[in-house]
Amino acid sequence: MQHRFMIVLLFLVADAVYGQTERERAMIPLNDYMIGTSYNYPQQIQKAFIDSAKLHLNREGDPWVVDPATYAALFENRPAGQFNGRESQLLSLTIHQDIAQAEIEVVIPGIEARFIDLLLLKKFGEDWKVISKSATRYPLHPPFRGAGQKVIMEGLKKPWSMAFIDAEQALVAEKDGDLLRVNLRTQERTTITGFPEDLFTPLQLDVSKYPEGTYPARADGRTVRFNAGILEVLVDPEFAVNSRIYISYVAQKGDTYALKVIRATLQEDRLTAVETLLNPGPYVPGLFHFGGGMTIGPDGKLYITAGERLFFEYLKDGLAIAQDLKDERGKIYRLNLDGSIPGDNPDFGPEAVKGMYALGIRAAQGITNRPNTDQIWFSEHGTVQGDEVNLLSPGANYGWPNVTSGKYRSENYQPAEVPGAVFTDPVHFWQQTVAPTGLVFYSGSKFPAWRDNLIVPGLSRGSLWRMVLDGNVIKSAEELFLDQHVRLRKAEMSPDGKLYILTSEENGKIIEVVPIGN
Repeated sequence: MQHRFMIVLLFLVADAVYGQTERERAMIPLNDYMIGTSYNYPQQIQKAFIDSAKLHLNREGDPWVVDPATYAALFENRPAGQFNGRESQLLSLTIHQDIAQAEIEVVIPGIEARFIDLLLLKKFGEDWKVISKSATRYPLHPPFRGAGQKVIMEGLKKPWSMAFIDAEQALVAEKDGDLLRVNLRTQERTTITGFPEDLFTPLQLDVSKYPEGTYPARADGRTVRFNAGILEVLVDPEFAVNSRIYISYVAQKGDTYALKVIRATLQEDRLTAVETLLNPGPYVPGLFHFGGGMTIGPDGKLYITAGERLFFEYLKDGLAIAQDLKDERGKIYRLNLDGSIPGDNPDFGPEAVKGMYALGIRAAQGITNRPNTDQIWFSEHGTVQGDEVNLLSPGANYGWPNVTSGKYRSENYQPAEVPGAVFTDPVHFWQQTVAPTGLVFYSGSKFPAWRDNLIVPGLSRGSLWRMVLDGNVIKSAEELFLDQHVRLRKAEMSPDGKLYILTSEENGKIIEVVPIGN
């Protein structure tokens, strides 16, 4: 068995490569606590706490308040260095300047119990120490009768993504509106100003001037709603220190459009120090298939999906856009957080697009990290069926349009052959159209049986999928909320382990997925 507290240590080592951060320093006492209690090291346990700390525990149902020395002494009569079956996992760590709160799940199989430990930390000089601990106990296998939904906020204009600043506050990108700062507890929302002037904002355009096939469908006579606007928003891992955020959006030049990714400093609800990190052109007509999914990987690099921008395949003769190493569209990029290109990126040759990490992409919107691993997973839109879930690998070619589990929109279309190409198969594909969007791995404590499950929302029929993995193999896929279908754009985890989904509708909602029966 792989013990959970060890995973935390690996994460810390990976972080240290990029310099000492507040998170790294705060993790030192947390690792002392988890290692000490799992391997019976009283001195290491006591080192995690300030001497005056108070631990609020329970003994035989009664409150019990002890100091660190008394608590550490409980582990003295056990063989030092011997794993005692106690497994610890960090669920969340929220830092506010010189204070922090950590949530740790502790599983003790021998007594069929699991505990949630809440630890309050304080920074003293450059060192962090635990100043208080409280814990509560659950059965190891609590009764579970399903999942429900609780609307947290509504009145949003087709929200596309959400990035948490802390457990209560988040930035929400509205495709058809603004970038907002929202408070999920008070319902307060503030518009972020200072966006670049090239942001595409109109909801509707006259499509009579567009060439046939460069728009997806007409509606209301001569107008059509487009799949464009503000897309993904991310906060920097050091946001508490540098206030930086990353945004992907659709940029406009006259009647042409392209994906754009910027980095900015959020200062008093205004974007300042705006820098362009990526602008994969060319600018062309049509407002769909931009991709725009982003994640900051376990390696601290920025990963970006860029769609191929075609609605009908026949509009491109010869080598397909997604297979053309010189075309910036239909690719996944890997950048340093300042927009520079990492020296260890795959080498596709001297004429290849700079910063490219993978190719053969049609319209990938969702990309996410798998916790406690170095893996990145992404979703991919097919045409007629052909929707996929993929595991990202450096230099991989995911095949579009030369291989697909679906069909083409263009009758009698045959893609040009790509000599010597080796295509990477998806981890999973659907037989029906799902239109998968912003996926996330579940790592919270609300649904213990869902840990390390992949949550995948979809636009088509408003599906929401829970996928159970065995290693890197998806063993089962359960569709949730069959009686509540609504178009879903994003699933996201909060720092305190709550699972949220965003609805893509005129009255857009933030919904928390909640357990029934616990």
